[in-house]
Amino acid sequence: MNNKIEIIKGDITILEVDAIVNAANKSLLGGGGVDGAIHRAAGPQLLEECRMLNGCETGQAKITGGYNLPAKHVIHTVGPVWRSGNNNEEELLADTYKNSLEVALENSIKTIAFPNISTGIYGFPKEKAASIAIKVANEFLIDHPEIEKVIFVCFDRENYEIYNAGITTGI
Repeated sequence: MNNKIEIIKGDITILEVDAIVNAANKSLLGGGGVDGAIHRAAGPQLLEECRMLNGCETGQAKITGGYNLPAKHVIHTVGPVWRSGNNNEEELLADTYKNSLEVALENSIKTIAFPNISTGIYGFPKEKAASIAIKVANEFLIDHPEIEKVIFVCFDRENYEIYNAGITTGI
């Protein structure tokens, strides 16, 4: 396993990192799950800045300030909704991680924390999502040593165990 990757169980909104990633919807104007939690914790300034971004397409990523969060920045990315796996969902999920990491690199971010993108209401199979996330992060870190730490933050025990199994088996 890459020693720059860490798996934790907890609340992404309390992490002191350069950037946390928001599993956003296309409007970037807040929603449920981690998206709602990040918007609530960051305060109304986050919503104001997001309004100026004119949304975000699936697989893409955009950056804002962190406002009331301990993280300096929020990278917003839109994961795919799982629709049987025949609609480029795996590629689009990989793009959310790649593009978020590219945005981090462009903004001199050294430490970044990701939630479990698309595995909640969007219904992406958790094991498949973990495998994609870990693979993309490992490959990106090989080519970009400037990123010092990638943290996968699992809110629930099930995702935490899946990610740890994935790291252990080297997915």
